[in-house]
Amino acid sequence: MKLATRLQKFNEPETLKMAKLARELRAQGHDVVGLSLGEPDFDTPDHIKKALVDAVNNNYSHYPPVAGYPELRQAICTKLKRDNNLDYLPEHTLVSTGAKQSIANLVLATVEEGDDVIIPTPYWVSYSEVVRLAGANPILVRTSLESKFKISPEELEAAITPNTKLFMFSSPNNPTGTVYSKEELAALVPVFEKHPGIWIMSDEIYEYTNYVGKHESIAQFASIKDRVIIVNGLSKGYAMTGYRLGYIACSNVDLVKACDKLQGQFTSGANAVTQQGAVAALLGDMQPTADMVKEFSARRSMVMELLSAIPNIRIDEPAGAFYVFPDVSYYFGKKAGDTVIANADELCMFLLEKAHVSTVTGGAFGEPNCIRISYAASREDIQKGFTRIKDALLSLQ
Repeated sequence: MKLATRLQKFNEPETLKMAKLARELRAQGHDVVGLSLGEPDFDTPDHIKKALVDAVNNNYSHYPPVAGYPELRQAICTKLKRDNNLDYLPEHTLVSTGAKQSIANLVLATVEEGDDVIIPTPYWVSYSEVVRLAGANPILVRTSLESKFKISPEELEAAITPNTKLFMFSSPNNPTGTVYSKEELAALVPVFEKHPGIWIMSDEIYEYTNYVGKHESIAQFASIKDRVIIVNGLSKGYAMTGYRLGYIACSNVDLVKACDKLQGQFTSGANAVTQQGAVAALLGDMQPTADMVKEFSARRSMVMELLSAIPNIRIDEPAGAFYVFPDVSYYFGKKAGDTVIANADELCMFLLEKAHVSTVTGGAFGEPNCIRISYAASREDIQKGFTRIKDALLSLQ
């Protein structure tokens, strides 16, 4: 019996692979520090949990509308106006089972076999794989540490071909923590204005985890707003990873209807109970989110101090999200016993097996000189993990 050849077009997410390997080591009795997954180590705020329990007691146990309950779609619009000064109507939104499904919906709705999709590197691991699954070509534009991992207007223009249908990026960025300013986004707009056939996916899932000021969305620019598809969700800002709820906002109703049509065949509506919790999250008290971000900021300072004690690592302080993405290429070619560490993939495996710390290779994100380290972990685990990383790297010859 043969399986479908489409399975050969994409890979298992490296983030999940490393988490799985770490679990296996723990099962063998090893003390493994997990710094690979991007999951807030906080509990869902109490007012949201109450709304979820109330939803169960009020019998939200039936099929919801595919696009989401009207009250949730309106809450999304209220949030976008309150936090981003963006005007959307409920029919401009669609609720999905996590932001990952939102991304899959919009990719399948906008690209055809053989189309080009521009993705600045580093990027979240699933972008390129979903594009490949759709039969399109990910066009990876490599940015650099020197440019703070941001694409320039000139680089964007050079990457566009007659087959370009979609541009995908995130701000704040996973894995780098890069945050685009309003001025940097504005500089990209004239390029998109010259090429009206390109959709723009703006992944804003880390919106609230921003250490440098106000979040800026590329959807604020009127000339391209109809082509911008905002992706957001509850996982990162409200510590609700397990509840699985994401959403899109796009003022092009045809795009939203297309995603609705696709989702109707795959999953139908997102979890009914979660949707009621989402209303409470979007419209309720934001202090728990602010407290969470304050703690992440303190951890960021701690991590940067710990990294400064490790020689020959290059890094730019992240402006958002909860990762550091250091360039560790100095350690490529060095030996651990008789084994040569050739690249970031092997360095991450060395850190897991030697130091019992799980990280993620930068190759999974399109940047082979770096590794991603999450600080969505306790301060105790951060201290322990980075001490082990330092000792392991210094042991290389």
